[in-house]
Amino acid sequence: MAVTSMANSSIRDFTKFNNMSTTFGASPYPCQYVVIAGGGSGGGEVGGGGGAGGYRSNVLGESSGGGASAESALSLSAGTYTITVGAGGPAITTSTTVGANGVDSTFATVTSLGGGGGGSYNNINGLSGGAGGGGGHSSGSTPGSGQASQGYGGGTVGFTLTAGGGGGAGAVGDSSVSGQSGDGGAGVTSSITGSAVGRAGGGGGGYIQNSSAGYGVGTDGGGTGGTRSPGVAGTAGDVNKGAGGGGGDASREDSGAGGSGVVIFSLPTQAIVTFSGGVTQTSAIVGVNTVYTVTATSTGSETVTIA
Repeated sequence: MAVTSMANSSIRDFTKFNNMSTTFGASPYPCQYVVIAGGGSGGGEVGGGGGAGGYRSNVLGESSGGGASAESALSLSAGTYTITVGAGGPAITTSTTVGANGVDSTFATVTSLGGGGGGSYNNINGLSGGAGGGGGHSSGSTPGSGQASQGYGGGTVGFTLTAGGGGGAGAVGDSSVSGQSGDGGAGVTSSITGSAVGRAGGGGGGYIQNSSAGYGVGTDGGGTGGTRSPGVAGTAGDVNKGAGGGGGDASREDSGAGGSGVVIFSLPTQAIVTFSGGVTQTSAIVGVNTVYTVTATSTGSETVTIA
């Protein structure tokens, strides 16, 4: 028997379902991200620790850098967007030389600033950045400041022959005291990839005395400061964590390089995502989203296309 009539409520329900089925999964897509810039390198010759790269995040329930709450929700329409992973500042191999700032990271409209280089011997100040570099050696060396909502400043020099720790995304670098250089400031932990990982910690300050105990240590990927005896150089910040490098030692001057940054973002699994040829990335499904982790870009003009 042919159906010749349908209740008005049934017609409305059918129309509503039909409209939903044609738009479900279409752009604009909700997007969560963690964007971390490259970390700064430690300063040469009893150098301050390098500051972490700027940390920006809009992951619900998590934090951005500098003590800020998660940023506003982001929706991305179908289109092509710039993506850049910033390199860490290079290691310093000469005395009385400030550490190098890291390079900015960018994803769509979000840019995080490179971390500040650590200060050095002879009153050379730490540099400002996403998080600031620690003060170096002399009490006249001031630390760099962090960018608001991205990171904290570096630690001050509280006693001659020591250096301050680099600022982290989650805390100020430790100031030095007699016999002890400052530790790097803590980073920020995110579970965007499905596992809790701490990133963007500051580097520890270098130490001048003949002791292996007075150097500052890094946290959340930050490098360890160097020391005169046994002549150990500062160590590098962890790659793809945007961590600061450790300050240089007294005899070799060598500091640790800053760690490279990373761009992590998630989109609904329905989104079709492609990258330009110079992008190094991996992806994994976490719940109803695909999470993309971009660890390197070969040029400053790489892109991601969303359809």
